[in-house]
Amino acid sequence: MARTVFCTYLKQEAEGLDFQLYPGELGKRIFDNISKQAWSEWLKKQTMLVNEKKLNMMNAEHRQMLEKEMVNFLFEGKEVKIDGYVPPAN
Repeated sequence: MARTVFCTYLKQEAEGLDFQLYPGELGKRIFDNISKQAWSEWLKKQTMLVNEKKLNMMNAEHRQMLEKEMVNFLFEGKEVKIDGYVPPAN
């Protein structure tokens, strides 16, 4: 049976992650409060950020910036701003 969590991002019950994907206390917070769907949406934004801003994951400052964006997106409801990106019209 799938594990469910009250997803902070979706603001509803949803299927939880299968295991902790991120280390430390933040990883535990994500595991306990973020759904698979929300994590998937974050991964898309993360990929765009890394590519558009040419982030180097060996650079500690870049990792910190990406982590801050992740927390803002998943827990604070802030949209990721990517210069020049215009979301498709629905």
